[in-house]
Amino acid sequence: MKLVVQVKLLLKPVQATALQATLRACNEAATWASQIAFEKDVKNNFALRRLTYDEAKARWGLGAQAAQHVIKKTCDAYATLKANLRAGNLGMPGSKRYRKANEKPVAFRPESAQPYDDRMLSWQITERRVSIWTVYGRVKDVAFTAGPEQLATLALYRKGESDLVCRDGMWFLLATCEVPEVPPSTEPVDFLGVDLGIALQKRNTPSAKRRLKKRRRKEARRAKDINHKIAKHVVAEAERTGRGIALENLTGIRERVRLRKPQRATHSSWSFAQLGQFIAYKARRAGVPLVYVDPAYTSRTCAECGHIDKANRVSQAWFACRSCGVVAHADRNGSRNIRARAWELWRRGAESTAPAPPEGTRPGGVGRERSITASDARCASPLT
Repeated sequence: MKLVVQVKLLLKPVQATALQATLRACNEAATWASQIAFEKDVKNNFALRRLTYDEAKARWGLGAQAAQHVIKKTCDAYATLKANLRAGNLGMPGSKRYRKANEKPVAFRPESAQPYDDRMLSWQITERRVSIWTVYGRVKDVAFTAGPEQLATLALYRKGESDLVCRDGMWFLLATCEVPEVPPSTEPVDFLGVDLGIALQKRNTPSAKRRLKKRRRKEARRAKDINHKIAKHVVAEAERTGRGIALENLTGIRERVRLRKPQRATHSSWSFAQLGQFIAYKARRAGVPLVYVDPAYTSRTCAECGHIDKANRVSQAWFACRSCGVVAHADRNGSRNIRARAWELWRRGAESTAPAPPEGTRPGGVGRERSITASDARCASPLT
C-alpha cells in the first residue's frame, strides 16, 4: 500500500534561493515541452523525450534525471487531462469548459511540484537531513522536520520518488512509502455505517467570497486535518469493537445530485473522495474490513421500518418517517441504513472492497488542494 509522508524543509536563505530557481527552471521546461507535445500531438513519454530531452538540458541547465522527470511530468499531465475529459469532469464534449481545457497546451505554474528520485535526492533520516539536486549544483545538509511516526515510516518503508513542493513560502518533501497491508484477522461482528454529509456555505455575499478565497488554503489544511482525525477515530473504533466499516459508493454523485444554482459551485468544490480515501487506507493499514454500498435512498429510508418516501426527509438535519412516526437525525438514520446494507452484503459473501488509492493521490500527505467539510460525517452501530 502506497502512503505519502510529508516533511517540512528548514532552509537557509541560499538554499531556498537554489530550490526556487530549480522549480522555476523545471516548470518553464515542462511548459515548453507541453507546447511541443500539443503542437505535434506527441503525448508518449519516450517519443516526447526524443523531441525535447537535449534542448531541455541545454536551455534550462537541467541534469539528465531532472530532464527526464520534466518530460514524464508533462506526459502525466496530459494523461490526467485525458482521463478527466473522458470521465466528464470538465463538462460535456463541445461545452465551453471542455473546449477550454482541450484546445490549448497544459501550462505549469512556476512553483508546481517537481518529482525527485534517489539519484537526485539523498535521505539521512536519523540526522534529519537531505541532499538535493538544484540547477546550482547539489545542496547538502538541508534540515527537515517531521513527527516521530512519520520518521519511523520513512525509515522503514520509504521507496520511490519524492515531490518537492513550495506552498505559501514553505518548502516540503512528499516521500512515497510502501507500507505492508494487514489482512483482516477475524470476521467482523458488525459494521459501522459512515454517512458523508455536506455543509454548504450559507453566506454568498461578495465579501464572504473574497474572505473564503483569501483563506482557501488555510481552510483546506484545516479540513484535511479534520478528515484525518475523523478517519482515525472511525478506524480505531471499528478495530476496538471488532467491526467493519461501511461507506457509500459515491461514484458519479455529481451527475446524480441536482442543486439550486447558488449551491452548485460549493457542491462541485466538495471532494467526496477525500474522507473516504483516508478511511480506506487507514482501514487497510489496520486490517479492518471495508465495504462500499449503494447509497440510493439511504436518506429517504426509515432505518426502523424500511418505509421509503421523499417526504420522510423533512429538512437537511431531520428525518421523520411517514409510516411509523419515528423521528431521528437525518445523518444518523442514513448511517444506520448504510450499516444494514453492508452487513447484508457481507452475509452474502462480499469481501472487503477497500480500494487502492487512485494513481496520483496522496492519502497520507499534503494531497491536492481539494477538500471536504467533514463535520457532518456520522457513524452508526447497531446500538444507535
